[in-house]
Amino acid sequence: MKPLRGLCIGAGYFSQFHLDAWRRIPEVEIVAVCDADADRAEGRAREFGIARTFTDVQQALDTPDLDFVDIITRPDSHLELVERAARRGLAIICQKPLGPDEASARAIAAVARNAAVPLMIHDNFRFQPWHREIKRLLAAGAIGTRLHSLYFRARPGDGWGADAYRARQPYFRDMERFLVLETGIHFIDTFRYLAGEIEEVYALLRRLNPVIRGEDAALLTFRFTGGAVGVWDANRYNESGAADPRYTFGEFLVEGDGGSLRLTDDGRISIQPLGQPAREHVYHPARLGFAGDCVYTTQRHFVEQLTAGGLFETGADEYLKTVAVQEAVYRSAASNRPVRVESDIAS
Repeated sequence: MKPLRGLCIGAGYFSQFHLDAWRRIPEVEIVAVCDADADRAEGRAREFGIARTFTDVQQALDTPDLDFVDIITRPDSHLELVERAARRGLAIICQKPLGPDEASARAIAAVARNAAVPLMIHDNFRFQPWHREIKRLLAAGAIGTRLHSLYFRARPGDGWGADAYRARQPYFRDMERFLVLETGIHFIDTFRYLAGEIEEVYALLRRLNPVIRGEDAALLTFRFTGGAVGVWDANRYNESGAADPRYTFGEFLVEGDGGSLRLTDDGRISIQPLGQPAREHVYHPARLGFAGDCVYTTQRHFVEQLTAGGLFETGADEYLKTVAVQEAVYRSAASNRPVRVESDIAS
């Protein structure tokens, strides 16, 4: 079978993880990289052995025999890029956030739907190996049959000081919505993956570093339709003490009617059945790439489902459910009250 021919648009910091993963997927050939900065595009092309570079998106999309586009740019550029790719009839995998707000995310999903082109959102945290393993353990009844609570504490520690984010993703500094839109969206999706749909949220958002525009601290509580509750306690200012704070991004406690699961910041999982001591659960999370090689696993899923004509786990319709929760979070913070999510999904 001929490899799927892909174009990567965006050669910034995170593109290195995408391109590394594509290089390890034999069914894919990345034939070109496009970025407004020619030096950046050429640097990535040299690094990953890609033949062609472009600074003009339309010229890049005119590359013959393309099968898909990988969009790795900032969220406010996604609508135009998806529109252009959809006009070419190309399958699309697009980095999250899909757009800077719910309206733009819905508009992007509508573009793909109306053009009948496959669209998957690159929301890769649910593809981290520990979250896949926790999902498997929950399904196997490792801590019972009724989920009680999920609590995740995240302290990446990359957002303190006057130069916060400049070295890696400087546009973070100017985002009016930051922590929940950029990082929290991952965890909303992961919580939904593990515990089902969210019906109500309550949110407290703060800005700890005055040099940025948006929020960089959040305490979010979720009420799930199945009866469980969730807490996401995060800020990007304070540090965790982990050897690699961007491996698991924090520590996780999952409780059920039969016991507890714990994820440590080095990727270890322990199981503690009620009335028994905790024991380590043996599995083998990857150390390649980004955060347990979740970018590879995400893109592997894209290729498999695209080839088979199947459904993406993070297809547009699924992702819009996550966006609805995100929007409820911001409304809750603004009103200082709990906000139900059902009306958001229906709107």
